[in-house]
Amino acid sequence: MTRIMMFKKRILLVIAISLVGCSTSQPVVRTVRTTNKTIARTKQTLHKKPNTTIVKSVKKPINSKPDIISKPIAQSPVNNSKTETNSKTDINSETQILEATTRVKVTTAMVLEYISKYKDIAKNNMAKYGIPSSIILGQGILESGAGTGPLSVQANNHFGIKCHKDWSGPSVKYDDDSAQECFRKYNLPNESYTDHAIFLTGRAWYQPLFKLKKDDYKEWAKGLKAAGYASDPKYPDKLIGIIERYQLNQYDSEVLGTEYVPVNSKEQVSANSNLYQVSQGDTLYSISKKFNISIEDLKRKNDISENAISIGQNLIIK
Repeated sequence: MTRIMMFKKRILLVIAISLVGCSTSQPVVRTVRTTNKTIARTKQTLHKKPNTTIVKSVKKPINSKPDIISKPIAQSPVNNSKTETNSKTDINSETQILEATTRVKVTTAMVLEYISKYKDIAKNNMAKYGIPSSIILGQGILESGAGTGPLSVQANNHFGIKCHKDWSGPSVKYDDDSAQECFRKYNLPNESYTDHAIFLTGRAWYQPLFKLKKDDYKEWAKGLKAAGYASDPKYPDKLIGIIERYQLNQYDSEVLGTEYVPVNSKEQVSANSNLYQVSQGDTLYSISKKFNISIEDLKRKNDISENAISIGQNLIIK
């Protein structure tokens, strides 16, 4: 009987343990469901984390690429400057094959503006160095084309001064008496005016000029040619023509403190009736009609290869 009771107790204990095991299985199921939700949430969290990771780790290299791409954009001004340099080089090469600056066609307004801009410098140089301001301005107009010629534009060289052996500054190449000759280059036009004065006063072959009267622009013009300043045989006539047309000798009187007597500027600046001085509005066609000469003959007599003529230029018409 006792054994039976013990057996029953064991059976009841097993049943009780089974019931306890069954009752604890429910939470396990719930835990599985909760885990599923947790997994779903975890998936969402994991889905966000890669984005966060991309922002922190991947996007930085991606952003670094636009930085690399943006560098050429940031360097675009440098590229532009290269383009400008190439453009300047092209322009310089073009100026090397142009006619002399005296062939540049200008208007009266342009010449007057040039005179207004540089007359004070010319007067100061006359007072300091003894060169007539009329000669200084006349040469500046003639050599630079009133500031529009290639040498004046590209090199601020208003007097056509070549490098020579004593020049150690910057320079440009330009076709003149010979191909690709070396001409001085200045940072500012004012430097060209100063160097022009130093150039004349510092060379022995120009010293006879300084024995001339300061208001005798005609003799100064002839003396410059005789001293070798220009190879053009008509250089004195061109220079005198410009001085008289624009009354540049009035500035000589202002510096010297003398009374100015205006010069009557005529179309024919020489007693030689074979010459005609170009005036504003003149063209080869109008001149040819005026003197009953063909354009081709006019160009041949004056060794003109193009149709460009300049104010103050003297043309052979007979």
